[in-house]
Amino acid sequence: MPIAAVIAFAATIDAKLRFPRLAASLLAASLMFTVFHAAAWAAQPSAHEHWVTTWTASPQPVWGADFAFPTNIPAVVQNQTFRQVARISLGGRRFRLVLSNAYGHQPLVIGRVSVALAGAGPAIDLPSLRNVTFGGQTSAMIPAGAPLLSDPIDLPVLALSHLSVSIYLPASTPITTFHWDGRQTAWIAAGDQTAWATIDTKKSITTVITARAVLTGIDVQVNHPDARTVAVLGDSITDGNGATVNADARWPDFLAQRLVHRHIAVINAGISGARLLSDKMGANALARFGPDVLDQPGVRTVIVLLGINDISWPGTAFDPQGHAPSLQSLEYGFRQLIAQAHRRNVCLIGATLTPFAGALHNTPLDNYFNTDKEALRQQLNTWIRTSGSFDAVLDFDLWARDPKQPTHLAARIDSGDHLHPGDTGNRLLAESIPLGLLLHEIDSPQLKSYEASRFSDSTCAR
Repeated sequence: MPIAAVIAFAATIDAKLRFPRLAASLLAASLMFTVFHAAAWAAQPSAHEHWVTTWTASPQPVWGADFAFPTNIPAVVQNQTFRQVARISLGGRRFRLVLSNAYGHQPLVIGRVSVALAGAGPAIDLPSLRNVTFGGQTSAMIPAGAPLLSDPIDLPVLALSHLSVSIYLPASTPITTFHWDGRQTAWIAAGDQTAWATIDTKKSITTVITARAVLTGIDVQVNHPDARTVAVLGDSITDGNGATVNADARWPDFLAQRLVHRHIAVINAGISGARLLSDKMGANALARFGPDVLDQPGVRTVIVLLGINDISWPGTAFDPQGHAPSLQSLEYGFRQLIAQAHRRNVCLIGATLTPFAGALHNTPLDNYFNTDKEALRQQLNTWIRTSGSFDAVLDFDLWARDPKQPTHLAARIDSGDHLHPGDTGNRLLAESIPLGLLLHEIDSPQLKSYEASRFSDSTCAR
């Protein structure tokens, strides 16, 4: 009932029935009723509010000492705090964290977790510090193989802002689930430092790493009907190997900057060393596509840039006894990804594999490239471009190659190892992507001369 009507009703009672106390009581009760319901209405979410994933770091199992690369993370921690920084895509009025014990062999005990707006280095913006709860509790236990979703955290965050997450592990905890190539400095400090304004990095008991542990995702509550997420499934080229640490200079980072004003998040499901068909530095793509990508709230479009490690690892120090895959097996793997995506009504965009002649020369992996591997890359790229299997195609090969030496990365793209783009290369690749594809605007002027516009009846257009 409107307040004016309540007052008029009470005045009528007072004037006609001459019951002033009753009138006052009715007025007070009616006002309380009105205020209560107004407050309840204000607390209710908008019809457009929903959750989308705004950041991820795909979990991978820790490998053994026999592998070519060290893990660069302690095997066991106890009574220590991990503090790590993540740059989100979309912002919102509240968010939640996703922790993971995906490859654990025993329950993982979480002592305490906090989150704040990140400051410089390991420092945080102390007024923004929030304790994170799980079912109302500040501590939690994650069963082996499981994720853990936090309660919503009431802290408004802007798009493209940095969050600092501190996770205290009180018990002796084997680190079996991590993300190796985080491209972001993190700190492991003694004791429960979840409430500390900063961490003293000069102490010998503080370890500085660039891997990630336990934290695997951040969801944000958004208030726009078109808000959604683009996920990128890839390997080290997507994960950012070759990009400057702490610079948010991976190509999905630059793509996120282009899309944020369209209410679209970009999440990076790249794992350095990832392969389409085989495990090692992470599960094969067919196995992890569901949990790492399709299960993420808000995902409507996926870009897949995978296959160079399937082609190039066999015979190297990474896979000395391995055998080269056939073109047919690679096609089968991609068709399975497409089938999984379409089962969820998700658009799958294929990306051609970038040039790699001379890759990792003068390293223990200097046989990463040879002419047979290059021939298979060319055959796979032809299939990606011409088969019509994908909803659309992004020609990363065309954008990245040297026009005079098409089997080589262009100098402006190359980080220096002839395999991974550098910061400038990542930015140029992200800027080459027609945004109409990701906005599902197949008929947009931007796509009139673009080859992928022929897929106008695809999942992307629906």
